[in-house]
Amino acid sequence: MEKKDNLSKELEQDLNEENLAKDLENDNETSKVRNADNEAETDTETSAENTCESEQSSETSSCDELEKIKAELEEKTKKCEEYFERLQRTAAEFDNYKKRTAREKEALYLDATSDIVAAFLPVIDNIERALEAANNTANADSLKEGIELVYRQIQDVLKKLDVEVIQAVGNEFDPNLHNAVSHIDDENYGSNVVVEEFQKGYIYKDKVIRYSMVKVAN
Repeated sequence: MEKKDNLSKELEQDLNEENLAKDLENDNETSKVRNADNEAETDTETSAENTCESEQSSETSSCDELEKIKAELEEKTKKCEEYFERLQRTAAEFDNYKKRTAREKEALYLDATSDIVAAFLPVIDNIERALEAANNTANADSLKEGIELVYRQIQDVLKKLDVEVIQAVGNEFDPNLHNAVSHIDDENYGSNVVVEEFQKGYIYKDKVIRYSMVKVAN
């Protein structure tokens, strides 16, 4: 009887120990689950915090970039305005320069014309005197002297104006200086030589005022 009681106690003790082990195991599993849940929550919170920090950093970077672009745009706009103002000033100065140049050119032309007319006035005076003398005298020599005087005065005026007579007779025909109105076959002259001048030509520096009207030997 006593042995049965001891056996029963041992069985009961074994069951209690087994149940206790199971309870401990269940507690461990529950603790693991809770720890896993806590870790998951912690990871979620950390991820959320990192996401927020990343978004904030991205927003800050975007704002900085936007401010930089605005600053560059303002600087370029200011430069464009400066260039435009400079262009306007340059255009106004150029317009004033053109007007001033036109006035100076007109004044120069008027001065040159006045100088030429003034140079020929004494010639006109002498022509009038020669005509008056021709009416009052029958002396042909006096009339000739008067005309020669006028001619010399004209030559002097042209010389002062740098106007020269184009050389023609005896020179080779030059289409840039001479105007051939007649041709002649003559063995006494070389080919393409001016043999006669019908009207004198005049040149001012490099500009032909009037071509010489000539006869050319072929």
